[in-house]
Amino acid sequence: MAILKPFKGLRPPVELVKKIASRPYDVLNTEEARIEASGNPMSLLHITKAEIDLPKGVDEHSQEVYDKVVENFQKFQDNGWLVQDNEEKYYVYAQTMDGRTQYGIMGCTHIDDYFNNNIKKHELTRKDKEEDRMIHVRITNANVEPVFFSYPANAEIDAIVANVVKNPPIYDFVAEDGFGHHFWVIDDKNTINRISEIFKNDIPYLYVADGHHRTAAAALVGAEKKKNNPNHTGNEEYNYFMAVIFPDNQLKIIDYNRVVKDLNGLDAKQFIEALKENFDIECKCDCTLNGGKCECELPCHCESSVPYKPTNLHNFSMYLEGVWYSLTAKQGTYNDNDPIGVLDVTILSNLVLDKILGIKDLRTDKRIDFVGGIRGLGELKRRVDSGEMKVAFALYPVSMKQIIDIADSGNIMPPKTTWFEPKLRSGLAIHVLE
Repeated sequence: MAILKPFKGLRPPVELVKKIASRPYDVLNTEEARIEASGNPMSLLHITKAEIDLPKGVDEHSQEVYDKVVENFQKFQDNGWLVQDNEEKYYVYAQTMDGRTQYGIMGCTHIDDYFNNNIKKHELTRKDKEEDRMIHVRITNANVEPVFFSYPANAEIDAIVANVVKNPPIYDFVAEDGFGHHFWVIDDKNTINRISEIFKNDIPYLYVADGHHRTAAAALVGAEKKKNNPNHTGNEEYNYFMAVIFPDNQLKIIDYNRVVKDLNGLDAKQFIEALKENFDIECKCDCTLNGGKCECELPCHCESSVPYKPTNLHNFSMYLEGVWYSLTAKQGTYNDNDPIGVLDVTILSNLVLDKILGIKDLRTDKRIDFVGGIRGLGELKRRVDSGEMKVAFALYPVSMKQIIDIADSGNIMPPKTTWFEPKLRSGLAIHVLE
């Protein structure tokens, strides 16, 4: 069963929270972070991406940057921009996007649950990215940013959260991207104890939704501290790391799409002919959209085409030479009983990217790039129309059930499969490894 405990959050005063809260470190590059934090000395980006306070061109993994992290983290506390709660508490963190709100509990999970697989993963991690975040945890002695977990929905937890959110939130703001963020403090001892009991007795596993590298880094640093402490008791704060944990039935995963630089020596007609072996193809020009039949031989040559979004699993959208197409994988091209093989990312990778376009390794091949669905189909069209890319593919999003099935079976998702939105804002609470 999963361990969850309350903690003494290091938090902003109410009047400063909107200035301090920032997007996670890994969704912005350095230049984007410089722009986002410009004119705002309170942005948490000064801690999570401290290179923005140093001259352009500085190596973001240099000692100079890490020294600036420590300096800025201390400054935030000295200035009263971050103040620690006196007692351990749970927090409810809710996010609103497109009129839909999801409610998570912010608390601390145990490093042992990571290592014994009570916290289940669905992605591989890279050692270099792990080490960068491990350094950040070591030098701040804190989990500055939470990780994003899920758990099998539980009616009693739902009821507890519903009762908490009847009261006005402590923090309540809409960020620049239009997403709402709402935050409540749970300080009733009986409620705190009951939440811990439910997770200990009734929640078998937690699932990493987003933040595999931060999760690994937090657990590994905790294990280091345990190993290096001859007086270790098991009660130390470093045995735990901060997470926001949402019920699985509230989360929404959006698509994670692909753009490719070339057709591997084929022209558009040859490429489409190759696709026909495993896909039913339909162009999305004005003819078909008006209920008629396109008279063009594929590739379509109609002047007007409307963006097409996949409507179900095993249906794909393709944008090629100014035209949108629907591709539907034919029966027999995938195995419904294989949790990895049935994924649309696997079908596309095996039957198109590998077989036709010669892209063998999605992690290293420079001919392919990935576009989060939050950017919309317009970003796919833009990158192809600009000449930067030759073809784009949009996929139907994976489901939480697929993620859980894969994590439970011990398998790993292919690269760039899941995109959770909205992202957690960093800076609403920080967990100090006392």
